[in-house]
Amino acid sequence: MAKTKGKVLVVDDAVFMRRMLTDILTEGGYEVAGEAANGKEGMEQYKKVKPDIVTMDIIMPEMGGIESVKEIIKHDEKAKIVMVSAMGQQQLVVEAIQAGAKDFIVKPFESSRVLSAVERALK
Repeated sequence: MAKTKGKVLVVDDAVFMRRMLTDILTEGGYEVAGEAANGKEGMEQYKKVKPDIVTMDIIMPEMGGIESVKEIIKHDEKAKIVMVSAMGQQQLVVEAIQAGAKDFIVKPFESSRVLSAVERALK
């Protein structure tokens, strides 16, 4: 099997968003090693999967993205997380970056933007 560029954990409460990100990342040469529907699940998956990078939605039920970023960073300060935000969530993106996220992408996203954000975060 060809070596992938890295293992990704996709965290988003919307199934179609997870599917879209999975397709983009897989086509871009990444292995999607896990998925989670909320921040709490994301945290649990992170410990299990030990991904190289996480894509994290900001607004989710149970535990939001920012809280989840803080928890993951507590667990692994070298964690690489890219936030996925909707238009108009700049303030939340800033909070997420302060919490330890490396980069962000805005929905609706273009494949090239997703892949370049992930590549930047992995550097």
